[in-house]
Amino acid sequence: MSRINGACARLAWAAAFLTAAAGALPAAGETFEDALRAYRNGNYAEAYRGFLGPAGEGDAVAQYNLGVMYYYGYGVDLNYAEATKWYRQAAEQGYAEAQYGLGVIYADGYWGAQDYAEAAAWFRRAAEQGHVKAQRGLGTIHAGGFGVPRDPAEAARWFRRAADLGDAKAQASLGLLYEGGLGVPKDYARAWIWLDRASARSPGDRRAREIAEQERDRIARLLSPEELRRAQRIASAWRPGD
Repeated sequence: MSRINGACARLAWAAAFLTAAAGALPAAGETFEDALRAYRNGNYAEAYRGFLGPAGEGDAVAQYNLGVMYYYGYGVDLNYAEATKWYRQAAEQGYAEAQYGLGVIYADGYWGAQDYAEAAAWFRRAAEQGHVKAQRGLGTIHAGGFGVPRDPAEAARWFRRAADLGDAKAQASLGLLYEGGLGVPKDYARAWIWLDRASARSPGDRRAREIAEQERDRIARLLSPEELRRAQRIASAWRPGD
């Protein structure tokens, strides 16, 4: 068990969701074209003005975009309280990216105490809409018992959903659950397969790839030659969504 816990820590289970809350700003139709163009050109003041009116009128995408600007300090003073306000308005309308972003703010405790229970609630709402990072974050929360009862089976369920969509960190976490028999039957072959998939899908994260490879190679020594060959065949034929 200590080996599993150590591996999980090295794979940053507890930090899987403590990363940037959002990626590129999504388009929301022609009414946002000028604001989006201004944002992409680094003219944040113009972008802010372009998003502010629709956001005040209840447009969820505009609200989310303003949240992103306050979260990162793009053209405005970095302000997590304002980011939270705008994320929440979009999140309450069902916008998954905002729900995930709000969950990150609560998980990290950026402008107050960490509130994992609140983070889990928002991650779940986004995860149920298919948001991959939210699915992984929810798996992390259940795996560690952060703000919710520790539930490896629930963690495995959410890691599997994200893993099936190609998320490398979820794949690695799922592999370690299979190794330890935590929430899933103990299965070294499945553990190897998921860690192999994780190592192949982490080209931009050298450290994560190295850890996944190390864990995969360690587990390989627990398999018979035939078991390993079979696992390799399965892994080579797999594609995200299979």
